[in-house]
Amino acid sequence: MKKSSLLLAIATAGFALSVQAAEPAKTPFNVQQLVKLNKLHSAAVSNDGSKLVYAVKLIDEQGDSSSDLYLLDLSDKNAKPVQITSHKGTEHDVTFSVDGKSIYFLAARNGSSQLFNLPLTGGEAMQVTDLPLDINGYKLSNDGKQVVMNMRVFPDCKDLACTVERIEAEENKKTTGREYKQLMVRHWDTWEDHARNHLFVGQLNGKPVTDVVDVTQGLDTETPPKPFSGMEEVTFTADGKHIVYSAKAPSKDQAWTTNYDLWKVSVAGGTAENLTPDNKAWDAQPTYSKDGRQLAYLAMSKPGFEADRYRIMLRDTVTGAEKEVAPLWDRSPSSLTFSDDGRTLYVTAQDVGQVSIFEVNTQFGDVRPIYNDGSNNLVAVTESGLIFSNKSLVEPGDLYKISLEGENLTRLTNVNEDKLAEIQFGEFQQFNFKGWNNETVHGYWIKPANYEAGKKYPIAYLVHGGPQGSFGNSFSGRWNAQLWAGAGYGVVMVDFHGSTGYGQAFTDSITQDWGGKPLEDLQKGLAAVGQQQKWLDTDNACALGGSYGGYMMNWIQGNWSDGFKCLVNHAGLFDMRSMYHVTEELWFPEYEFGGTYTENKELYEKFNPVNYVENWNTPMLVIHGEKDYRVPYGQGLAAFTYMQRNDIPSELLMFPDENHWILNQDNLQQWYKNVLGWMDRWTENK
Repeated sequence: MKKSSLLLAIATAGFALSVQAAEPAKTPFNVQQLVKLNKLHSAAVSNDGSKLVYAVKLIDEQGDSSSDLYLLDLSDKNAKPVQITSHKGTEHDVTFSVDGKSIYFLAARNGSSQLFNLPLTGGEAMQVTDLPLDINGYKLSNDGKQVVMNMRVFPDCKDLACTVERIEAEENKKTTGREYKQLMVRHWDTWEDHARNHLFVGQLNGKPVTDVVDVTQGLDTETPPKPFSGMEEVTFTADGKHIVYSAKAPSKDQAWTTNYDLWKVSVAGGTAENLTPDNKAWDAQPTYSKDGRQLAYLAMSKPGFEADRYRIMLRDTVTGAEKEVAPLWDRSPSSLTFSDDGRTLYVTAQDVGQVSIFEVNTQFGDVRPIYNDGSNNLVAVTESGLIFSNKSLVEPGDLYKISLEGENLTRLTNVNEDKLAEIQFGEFQQFNFKGWNNETVHGYWIKPANYEAGKKYPIAYLVHGGPQGSFGNSFSGRWNAQLWAGAGYGVVMVDFHGSTGYGQAFTDSITQDWGGKPLEDLQKGLAAVGQQQKWLDTDNACALGGSYGGYMMNWIQGNWSDGFKCLVNHAGLFDMRSMYHVTEELWFPEYEFGGTYTENKELYEKFNPVNYVENWNTPMLVIHGEKDYRVPYGQGLAAFTYMQRNDIPSELLMFPDENHWILNQDNLQQWYKNVLGWMDRWTENK
């Protein structure tokens, strides 16, 4: 498809064409189509709710990409999106100015990532900041006169020039040894270089911002936290006089604590005040009401546990009184947004295989679902409704609007309309069964894209990671369940005990029982879905999973050795003893297994896959990334070595440039070619 055709698809998003085109021939979904889907990102809505700006990364048939911004007038139901940028490169992190007449965004137009402002009345974008380091994220104050930015610096440096000099010195030094005095020495996929994420405040007065204040000066801590947090962990107070952020206190226990606190510091810098010193668990996402009277934030209760339920906390900033909002609501919110009057919080949370949008009354704690189909991310709250992005098992991601009552759902974008018209997805449905302890467990099945009634189909049994995670109604750029349906498999995914979105007790139940309840759920789930859906051939199945899902492949090898024709183990844990001593976030195994390895050796060994290798016999494909520091690649190599040495059919796919995930799109295609080829061989899938 030519770029002009793609632009036409974007421009006509959500609107019927006057001329009916012939229905294109549909083909089962494949990875080549996946990597060429357009990607919507960086959406923002003006304060008055009248304008929407979003970015779309367009990918042509050759795999070449471009990303631009589009403006949609929300006050006109007949309006069509207008492209407002065409500059080479990517604009991201879009924010409207207070008056709605311009937008801010980050872009690397002159060699580094800087802040730009673009008038919506016409004209070129003007560079707002001129700083010697990349800006990784930012937020504006309520009055639009200040900006807080995230840049990576060396904590002992007094200014940005010092960090620039240190970086140059590091690049030019002749030695290569890394020196450390404490953990963490590496995180996710990066060896620590002693630099840290810090927050800087600058004044927006019409002149280029060159002078900024490091409000986290000298702190040996990450703000916002790595590797997945962003500027949702940072905010101005309503009066613009302070910054509030989430971070760990500088200490030597960074690798084995989850004690993130909320800190408040003057925009002029100085000593920060700890707002949540009494909670030794995770505090996150400080969010102020429009008038500044209320501070809402998320707080876990259990120190060291990263999958605890987030409680919604509400603090009166005048009296200091604090309460938990909706304490009986057994869900864990992932985002918070105040209504203009401060009486309502709009939150998203996992809920029975979906990520739903809820309304929470701040006074009485009443919770009301607004939209609960698919995986949703709230973009903005306006007087007339909510703007949100939606993904599902058949929807890569678009923007929608819905009234505050949960009515009048309206599609705003359709960025893959032409491409999806050529794809045949498999029909899907949620199911449930009685799992461990006769408790209800949920899952999804997906029919092969070219399903024919009366035929039996081999099964791709997908096991999610986490382990506190979920394979629900969403669309992934990595583990995309519809790709197995496109390859002729019936797909089954079970949210076993330990999964998220079914209440905290259900999530907690996997802790200190990694190989118990989840394995029983997986066994009962496969049997149950086979009884419910006769087209599924449970005697012709392959199981596959990554991270904890990879651990489960190793666990299945030793404890359910007759269950599958083949296994696929991506980044799976093989030896819990060595795993404990080489992973980076020690709080994770220490909570999951009740202490350090020496403190609770018996439990680590009880659920240690390496202790059951004498039962291994199922053909297994092992995949790992060499830059995986969460589950270092030696875990995968060890499993492969054992199987090779003991004549168990096995293959190894190692990616030297990938981490815990496969991110390179060419590597992703290689991944699926190997995985599907391996499964086709052992299931004799035609």
